[in-house]
Order: sequence, then structure tokens, then C-alpha cells
Amino acid sequence: MAKRQSVTSLDLSPEQERKQRMIRYSVAMTIRTICIVLGVVTSGIWMWIFFALAIFLPYFAVVMANSQGGRSKSQSDRLAPKVTITSDEMKID
Repeated sequence: MAKRQSVTSLDLSPEQERKQRMIRYSVAMTIRTICIVLGVVTSGIWMWIFFALAIFLPYFAVVMANSQGGRSKSQSDRLAPKVTITSDEMKID
């Protein structure tokens, strides 16, 4: 018998997932812009820290935005069920 699908176990809709990823990416890019501005107005070690953050933050922002967290299902749950046919059941006409 097939397992019933629960409404609470469904994934987010593509629109909702896309919106969440865009919000995370926008927040990260806003932080990057702030780091660039702070790097320009500061000096010394703080300047280098802010510029380093501004350089490396886009990589982490893309990885974070593209991550599909919140998925509790395992890989085997998302795959189609496997059908096994033994040689005894096979019939060739």
C-alpha cells in the first residue's frame, strides 16, 4: 500500500524558496556594501579586515543562497520506488 503524503512534510513552493534565497543573498550583499564603505573610511588593520570580508563574502553569499537547507527528507525518500522482478516472474512470449 502506498504511503500517504502529509501536508506538513511537503517542501516549500518554488516561489517561496526563491524568495527566501533572494532575501539571504540581498542581506549578504548589503553587508558586503557596508564592508566596502567601512574599508574606505577606516585605516590600518580594520581596513584590511573590511576589504577581506568584502572580497570573500560573495562566495559565501552564493553558497548560502543556493543551499537547500531545511530539507529533512533523505535522498532515498525523494527517489521513485524500486521494483524488483525475479527471473521466475519474467515471461517472454
